[in-house]
Amino acid sequence: MKERSQAFIHFYEETFKPLFKELNEAAWKAEITGKEEDYKRVEELNFKISSMLANSKNFEELKQIFEKKEEINDSTIRREIEILYHVYLSHQIDTLLQHKIIALETAIAKTFNTFRAEVDGKQLTDNQIEDILSSSTNNDELKKVWLAHKSIGRQIENDLRELVRLRNEAAKRLGFKNYHDMSLRLSEQDPEEIERIFDELDSLTREPFIKLKSTMDKILAKRYGVTPEELMPWHYQNRYFQEAPKIYKLDLDNYYKGKDVVVLTKDFFTSIGLDVEDILKRSDLYEKQGKSQHAFCLDVDNEGDIRVLCNIKDNYKWMNTMLHELGHAVYEKYISMDLPYVLREPAHTFTTEAIAMLFGRLASNAGWMKDMLGLSDEEASKISNDAYLYLQLEQLVFSRWSQVMYRFEKSMYENPDQDLNKQWWDLVEKYQMIKKPSGRNEPDWATKIHIATSPCYYHNYLLGELLASQLHAFICKNIIKKESFDVSYVGRTEIGNYLKKYVFAPGALYHWNTMIEKATGEKLTSKYYAEQFIKGL
Repeated sequence: MKERSQAFIHFYEETFKPLFKELNEAAWKAEITGKEEDYKRVEELNFKISSMLANSKNFEELKQIFEKKEEINDSTIRREIEILYHVYLSHQIDTLLQHKIIALETAIAKTFNTFRAEVDGKQLTDNQIEDILSSSTNNDELKKVWLAHKSIGRQIENDLRELVRLRNEAAKRLGFKNYHDMSLRLSEQDPEEIERIFDELDSLTREPFIKLKSTMDKILAKRYGVTPEELMPWHYQNRYFQEAPKIYKLDLDNYYKGKDVVVLTKDFFTSIGLDVEDILKRSDLYEKQGKSQHAFCLDVDNEGDIRVLCNIKDNYKWMNTMLHELGHAVYEKYISMDLPYVLREPAHTFTTEAIAMLFGRLASNAGWMKDMLGLSDEEASKISNDAYLYLQLEQLVFSRWSQVMYRFEKSMYENPDQDLNKQWWDLVEKYQMIKKPSGRNEPDWATKIHIATSPCYYHNYLLGELLASQLHAFICKNIIKKESFDVSYVGRTEIGNYLKKYVFAPGALYHWNTMIEKATGEKLTSKYYAEQFIKGL
């Protein structure tokens, strides 16, 4: 059985590795150019890989090995077989169905990446939309801009509904309840456990959020010259109310105005022993026509070619985003190259999100800002409490938004024929506590790119926040030996060494909860998140 396993793994590497690299190179090019021919190439390569993984003869061999994996006395090879089985299983659908799914995914991604909202005959980028929503006090302008962004919903809706049906059809053919159920199970997550965690977090955050939102609404109502009851979605300074509005006197943007966000990012990671210079050289960091307006990290080949795409501005959001994306990048970079190719992946998608969030949070950390921006002790002390309150508000706002995304996707895949427009706003009103505009019946759910291009993924962001707090608590107690909300990591190479050894290097060698337990002494828990952001509210 061990010999059969090794033979299959060798075959997989020989056939998959070159296709995987070629696909990622093509995807990178498409995301930057937005050109039709580049997206066509991505579609072709995706289909080629899917066809390879769908081969029934190869899957039957893998399945036989998987079912007798306990006979393999090498734990590393056994782990490779477990991962490959999940990868292959998700592709065991007929070629025509797979081609339909890939074609729709590619078309939708292209629409999103090339879309620009139009206001008064002028096209606006996502950065410009966000700038207006966060800075304008003109109610008519805010509404007009918010509605303009939502116009992409109608362009996407029909294709996205069809894509959901096709994904469900594929999942059901493989014996799963629906695509959402399949996605969690094949990523080694128990749907019931995820539901329990989200219910627990709803309970933990509901009352604190109500308290903070009451304060927020009074401040925003005064800013916009309306009553709290008259506040609408466009008054919350973000397209989805997924980020904290600026309700405190502290304006973090002021501290990053005129600063080189790239240099700050490079210097910080260097200071903790994580070199990112090679990553930055391969990256594409500024706005250009046709380019994706979002941000992501891409490991092109699992062999060191790691890149980041951003659309940097000199503000807090993009400082946070750069630290976040380079967090993903250092995780990928420092996965041990001694591991076999199949295991050169993060332990789970949410564990790499945790590292990204651990570093992203530093952008609003007064201690970090003092060390990186050269603030005086007096200035750092002055902003310390407000900086924490901002981060606390940001966490609670994001937590409630994540509830909407997780529960909407779960519901959508359970019943894609329901009134999704209504379901979206029912959840927004319940968890984010903002009102649907009177009489609105538009596919606002279809405007969120993740629902189309990163399906059943969003819950991992919130799990990542839990792990980020767990890692931070461990670092403070055992490495820095100082427990403070504004502790700075700057210059502490011990932190980089700890993460490299216990989180990054193991890659996917262990199940994600085993890795977490080895790294922190405990399995994943929400208690540190609660202690960091909810305690005292």
